[in-house]
Amino acid sequence: MPQFGLCLLLLFSGLIHHIKSHIKKEDKTSEKERPNFIIILADDIGWGDLWLNRPDNSTPTPWLDSLMLNGKRFTDFHSPASTCSPSRAALLTGRHGLRNGVTHNFAVGSVGGLPLNETTFAELLHDAGYYTAIIGKWHLGHNGSYNPVHRGFDYYFGIPYSNDMGCTDKPGLDLPSCPPCLHSQYTTRKHEECYTKVALPLFENETIIEQPLDTWSLKDRYATAAVNQIFTASILKKQPFLLYVALAHMHVPLFHNAFLNVTTQDPYTASLSDMDSLVGTIMQAVNTEQLENTLIWFTGDNGPWEQKCQFAGHVGPFVGKWQTSRGGGSAKRTTWEGGHRVPTVVAWPKKIKPNSTSSALLSGLDIFPTILSLAGVKPPSDRRYDGIDITDILLNNTDTGHKSLMHPNSGAAGLFGDLQTVRLKHHKAFYITGGSVTCDGGSGQQQYHDPPLIFDLSLDEAEESPLNPESEEYRSVLKEVEREREALLWDIATDKVSLADYSVNPAAVPCCQSHKPACRCLSLK
Repeated sequence: MPQFGLCLLLLFSGLIHHIKSHIKKEDKTSEKERPNFIIILADDIGWGDLWLNRPDNSTPTPWLDSLMLNGKRFTDFHSPASTCSPSRAALLTGRHGLRNGVTHNFAVGSVGGLPLNETTFAELLHDAGYYTAIIGKWHLGHNGSYNPVHRGFDYYFGIPYSNDMGCTDKPGLDLPSCPPCLHSQYTTRKHEECYTKVALPLFENETIIEQPLDTWSLKDRYATAAVNQIFTASILKKQPFLLYVALAHMHVPLFHNAFLNVTTQDPYTASLSDMDSLVGTIMQAVNTEQLENTLIWFTGDNGPWEQKCQFAGHVGPFVGKWQTSRGGGSAKRTTWEGGHRVPTVVAWPKKIKPNSTSSALLSGLDIFPTILSLAGVKPPSDRRYDGIDITDILLNNTDTGHKSLMHPNSGAAGLFGDLQTVRLKHHKAFYITGGSVTCDGGSGQQQYHDPPLIFDLSLDEAEESPLNPESEEYRSVLKEVEREREALLWDIATDKVSLADYSVNPAAVPCCQSHKPACRCLSLK
């Protein structure tokens, strides 16, 4: 291990020793049959951030590389949507946004959130005897009953939405660069694309404990909280646990540990290393307590935000050439592969074959039914689900995933949540296309396609040249695409569906001291 990795290891060991010394230890009980679950969700991460080999064989992610060596890597895994709130809602419920009601992002002043009649896997596991905790970004409603502690989680520590949705005293790296929070109520300052009036809050359960928070120390605070929750569940409560870690990395504004001493030349790699060290802390906590019956699932909520230029991740070979050649980006907010194909790995000692790879067509929708199945918990039977139980893929050599998978519109084109992009085995059909904003500010126009564009991803992963509509292959694929899409849309139309409240009210903005500039309050913890 490189010298930097050794330093991290020593720091992690000290952190774990410190936390354990503050927890009253009792005699360990025998390992329970029901597994523990740790779901780690990276934000705005690119497929190429982890899966591409570097020319000098160096790696900014030694811990994630270790997770891959000890688990199964998935090369055709997709986020349920290409933007934050819809992707997270679908992950937690196993249902598309057209079913669960969450089709686009919630705002700082949002009154509502994930509809209260939707059931999260945290609620079901909690009711089945699991200790449940969330560390990090929620973005599914922060007021009253929408707070995570009312959605199945025993404990919450984190930011209620994205880390660019509020000012801080020491702004991270972003494009455009945003100013720090105001210190005087008599100062007025406007900055396009920046939140300046309300500081970014840090919550513990339902209480704001700091506003603005210091994002540069966030990794260490998340690491401490995550390890604390692992020990709380396994040592104090002796319960199987669910730990959902929704990272602020790799969303802008970027930040990293100051001792990394990284130049401004490559801030993204520095932040990637920072994220990796947080994952390493969690992995070491699991190893220290010999919690072998723990499944760790790392994935992403959507692809990189290419509008952020050098502060954005890499899509790898999934560059969406058909779109980029006509203007506009092909990552976050689009239904091109770069918008939703995310790096994913699952590890479970003595259960999942180490250093294995699967090319099965899978989705973040599958997390819900899979972990419930492994825990022996049944979901509510009064609604339908879009995810599939992939236990057999995890534990065996089968590669049978989804036959078809729908990618919802996520802001670049069409109505939010509409299912107008269809993946069918290795083919992909677009009934609508549109490009997101690029680094140079350009964007692609919305364009409907009748008949749809169809690409063969097995031969054209860059999505450059659609099939000839006159070809036999095209006609054969189109029939199946139409059949699959119509069947799903009918299934949704006859299902129990929800509707999210997207209304906004200034009174709903998180603010610990409204009479102070930017709602400023000192750390309460």
